[in-house]
Amino acid sequence: MALDSQLLEILACPDTHHTPLDYDAEAATLTCPQCQRIFEVRDGIPVLLLDEARGGPSEAA
Repeated sequence: MALDSQLLEILACPDTHHTPLDYDAEAATLTCPQCQRIFEVRDGIPVLLLDEARGGPSEAA
């Protein structure tokens, strides 16, 4: 399921001062270009919770 283009224009990473998200429809994910966190899209709903994101600064080794 594709996300509405108007919704994609306003979605942004929930971390402070981060940028709009890049949408990958095939993988059903949204990625923050700044922190590299990956947020899932479940049943057409973006899950923008930092605790559920993959990647990002907390996973850097």
